[in-house]
Amino acid sequence: MSHKLVHWLQLVGFAIVLAVPVAWAQETPPPIRIRGTIERVDGPDYVVKARDGTELKLMLSEKLQIAGVMKASLSDIKHGSFVGVTAMPQADGSQRALEVHIFPEAMRGTGEGHYPWDLKPQSTMTNANVEQIDAAVDGRTLTLKYKDGEKKIFVPADTPIVTYGPGDKSDLKAGVKVFIIAIKHPDGTLEGRAWRVGRDGLTPPM
Repeated sequence: MSHKLVHWLQLVGFAIVLAVPVAWAQETPPPIRIRGTIERVDGPDYVVKARDGTELKLMLSEKLQIAGVMKASLSDIKHGSFVGVTAMPQADGSQRALEVHIFPEAMRGTGEGHYPWDLKPQSTMTNANVEQIDAAVDGRTLTLKYKDGEKKIFVPADTPIVTYGPGDKSDLKAGVKVFIIAIKHPDGTLEGRAWRVGRDGLTPPM
């Protein structure tokens, strides 16, 4: 199997996991989103210090998917790109971006739609195709189209923008910043299913 095909399959597998959280909302218990830093690895357990200072111990899922999160720029967003934008609704009904995720082509369609997100109170996530890019003062305004509608979102010039690449267990080491989608079992055990790992010291903005 060629290196390019392996790379593509890894991205497709990760895209499936990224899309799953929307469906997991129907599960009991629902998924937990964890943002923090891997403090240490104790055998099969990964100890993560969450952003609020809480120390959490996670086991790796048998359905494990890992991806690296890498810095990108506003100029990397093109007409036709498939992106995920976390934003805050404004008083005038518009949306202002908090972060932008540029998905590789193999991840097109990931979590498509517009729905609530938990980065901040009232924040939203819009995963959609970039239909139009308009110049704006200190940024760009993106027209995003998804299967059930569209949104116009202003992206300030200083908005964190990232893209993704495949990863593996070697990325899960002490000191790296992570975003994890986990499940909490009845016995209290946390199972980390999807791990997004900041590359080169990057803190995943999601």
